[in-house]
Amino acid sequence: MTEKVMLADFLNYLLIDRTLSANTIKSYEFDMQSFLSFLTERKQDVMTVSRAELQHYLAHLYDLGFATTTVSRHLSTIRAFYDYLVREGDVLSSPCELIESPKLPKNLPTVLSLAEVTKLMDSFTGETPNDVRNKAMIELLYASGMRVSELLDLDVADLYLEMGFVRCMGKGSKERIVPIGDLAVAALESYLLGSRQKLLKPDKKTEALFLNRLGGRMSRQGFWKILKQQTRLAGITKEISPHKLRHSFATHLIENGADLRIVQELLGHADISTTQIYTHISRSHLQKVIDDAHPRAKQK
Repeated sequence: MTEKVMLADFLNYLLIDRTLSANTIKSYEFDMQSFLSFLTERKQDVMTVSRAELQHYLAHLYDLGFATTTVSRHLSTIRAFYDYLVREGDVLSSPCELIESPKLPKNLPTVLSLAEVTKLMDSFTGETPNDVRNKAMIELLYASGMRVSELLDLDVADLYLEMGFVRCMGKGSKERIVPIGDLAVAALESYLLGSRQKLLKPDKKTEALFLNRLGGRMSRQGFWKILKQQTRLAGITKEISPHKLRHSFATHLIENGADLRIVQELLGHADISTTQIYTHISRSHLQKVIDDAHPRAKQK
C-alpha cells in the first residue's frame, strides 16, 4: 500500500468514523503531508518509523521556528494516524508510544469586561438594514457563545424565538440547542421583520439567516470586518475577535455562578477539561477584585 493510499484511507476514516469537520480534516492532511515529505527526504518508510526518528521530526519542526502549540498539533495528528494503522492491523505498535506532548503555555484567553460588552452593544445606533443585521449578529454571538462558523451557518429555520432558543450544528456535525436572552431575541426579531428582506436579492433564494450585501450568506471575513469596525466605533481599544466574544460569554457565566457542566453543554465542548480554562479566568477575576478592594490584600 502506498503512502498516498494510506493517507487517503486515514482521511476517509476521520470523515466517516470520527465525523470530523472538513476544516479539521484539511489540518490533519496538511500535517501528515509535512511528515511524509520529511520521511521521503530521509528515505524512511512510514511503516517502520522508530520513536527516535519521530523525535528527530519534532526537533526539525522546532528548528523551522514552529511554536510549541504547532508542534503539539503535528504530534497529535501523527499519533492519530498511527493509532489508526494499529487499529487496522497495518502496524503492530505506534512510534508515538512513550512520547509526551510538548508542554503548552497556559495562556488565559483575553475576555471583555461586562462594561465593555455593554459599551459594544450600546454602540449600535444606526437603523439601516446593515446596522440592524450587525446588531443582531453580535448580540446573538455573545448571547449564545457560538463559534463564528456556527453563527454564520444558521438558517432562518434554526431560530425558535418564541421559545427563546437557537439550534446550531457544532463540531463533528453535533446538533445542540442554545437558549438566548431577551435582548438577543429582540435584536433578531428586528432584523427578521424587515432588514433581512431588504438584503435579499430577487434573483437569489437562500435560507441563510445572516446575509451580505450581495444577498448571499455572510462570510467569516465579512463578519470579522464588521466586528472590527464596531469595536472601533464603540471606543474599545482591546483587540476583539469573534472567539473572544465566545470566551467572554463563558467567563461571565462562570463568574455569575453557572455550573461548569452547563457551560460545557452550551459551548459544545466534548471534554470538560476544555471548559475548565474559564474557571482559571474566573479565579483571576476574583483575585483582582480582592487585590483592589480588600484593605489588607496588598502591603502598602
